Amino acid sequence: MTSEFLLMTLVVVASPGTGALYTLAAGLSGGVKASVLAAFGCTLGIVPHIVAAVSGLATLFQASDTAFQALKLAGVAYLLFMAGSMLRARDALDLTTERSEPSPRDLVGRAILLNVLNPKLSIFFLAFLPQFVASDDPAPIVRMMKLSLVFMAATFIIFAAYGLFAAAVRSHVLASATVRRWMQRGFAAAFAYLAIQLAFTSRS
Repeated sequence: MTSEFLLMTLVVVASPGTGALYTLAAGLSGGVKASVLAAFGCTLGIVPHIVAAVSGLATLFQASDTAFQALKLAGVAYLLFMAGSMLRARDALDLTTERSEPSPRDLVGRAILLNVLNPKLSIFFLAFLPQFVASDDPAPIVRMMKLSLVFMAATFIIFAAYGLFAAAVRSHVLASATVRRWMQRGFAAAFAYLAIQLAFTSRS
């Protein structure tokens, strides 16, 4: 395992993105359990991209503009849906009112979709993993799988840390109804911004 791989993994995973944002929102709205489930779902959402990269499907995906655009548009639509859901939710961050909490299945499912519908991950694994597999490696697939597992572990640990931090400060941050409402708007705006950013993403 190279130090360069670990460093790049930490930089990529720790950078703000859809998964980190979703985990933070889950931690603020649902506490510790919700944040861990969100981090777990985001981690599972990486699996299809890893399978595609290892099997060579990502190469075909990279070569097909139609496939790329279709996945990108689906991702944009889902991010806009998340933004709208955050805006429509009444007192989603209120700690004092009784409301129906998302089920663990819903929390994990939404997180998985966020990463599955992110074409940046396929491009990332296509360009990223091969750099750390020697051309004369006797078992390149095994090597790629080991590196992928490290990436997934880093994703879960870092995202869970984000979520646990949000859960720890939620009672202090969300004491004011005004703060709660502005935070909901902030999360909605952030999801919308990421949707716009994704819409202008190219394969190069």
